[in-house]
Amino acid sequence: MSYKLSHQELHNLAMNVVGKDMEAQGFEFLGVNSKIGKDPQFVGLKNKDLHFVIVRAIGYPQDANAYDPIFMQTIKQHANTFEAKTYYAGVGLGHGTDYAKPVLKDEDYTQVYKGLQEIV
Repeated sequence: MSYKLSHQELHNLAMNVVGKDMEAQGFEFLGVNSKIGKDPQFVGLKNKDLHFVIVRAIGYPQDANAYDPIFMQTIKQHANTFEAKTYYAGVGLGHGTDYAKPVLKDEDYTQVYKGLQEIV
């Protein structure tokens, strides 16, 4: 029986999307935290640089690429103490046949993901 995915399940789905992208880009994962409210979700190493990545699962009609600039500056300040780069990765998730509908367990889904956005 299909049911609407929970907030944590949607978050895990978004984490998988971003994790696969980072892996394809050659990141080495130093830390992964999939618990909602624990930031950053990924701490990675690439080209000897440390990277902090914030992942958010976003539902329609919100823009997956829009983030809270004040919150992200707080994360960036924290990352700066480790000389790390900071990124936001928003993943828009919707039902496979209609993006405006919620994602259901064991059914196809649609994703909108434009990659890592560096916070400068």
